[in-house]
Amino acid sequence: MIRVLIAEDHHMVRAGIRALLEKAGDVKILGEASNGQEAIEMTQSLKPDVLVMDIMMPRMNGIQAAEKIRALKINTNILLLSMYADEGFIHQALQSGVKGYVLKSSVSDELLWAVRAVASGKTYLSSPISEIVVESAMNPSPPGQNSNPISGLSPREKETLQLIAEGYTTPEIAKMLLISEKTVEKYRAGLMEKLNVRNLVGLVRAAIKYRLVDPDT
Repeated sequence: MIRVLIAEDHHMVRAGIRALLEKAGDVKILGEASNGQEAIEMTQSLKPDVLVMDIMMPRMNGIQAAEKIRALKINTNILLLSMYADEGFIHQALQSGVKGYVLKSSVSDELLWAVRAVASGKTYLSSPISEIVVESAMNPSPPGQNSNPISGLSPREKETLQLIAEGYTTPEIAKMLLISEKTVEKYRAGLMEKLNVRNLVGLVRAAIKYRLVDPDT
């Protein structure tokens, strides 16, 4: 039996993924998480064989959550779901230690194939993703081209930026991250400088532009 944890913030999508996997017969769903922080906590406690996780999650996106899970040395293989066949996203995901990357547009029986492959320790990429990876390897971009300033931020800076973009106040962010309000303000000022923006609106626009957050949320 493949023990699976599902992390997806949209209830209907989560239910659809669960129904698809449960029909397989060789998959047991251990639980469901609705944001990146929950995904980390539930992975720590349940230790699933596979974590199926949406890349665009509130509180902490899938790539950030994958990085934290890898840092915790939990023996769980991660399969990301995404609406984006974006080269930058793909590279960040693979560097964060995920074993699979499946496009939501092709989720059906392919998701089950991916879960089985990832559970056995193999890497699984949707066909369009594989093509992008191969093309990138054969024709790498010149240094500095298509640079993403978000990639230069620390994990805590990314986490702070995402929470700012999601509309949380300084006291709320301080409570969530277990830091002081002054530290949050320090992070915010540093983010403005690094991203070359003047105000909170600029930070939100940067978070959306570089897909740290989903603009629909």
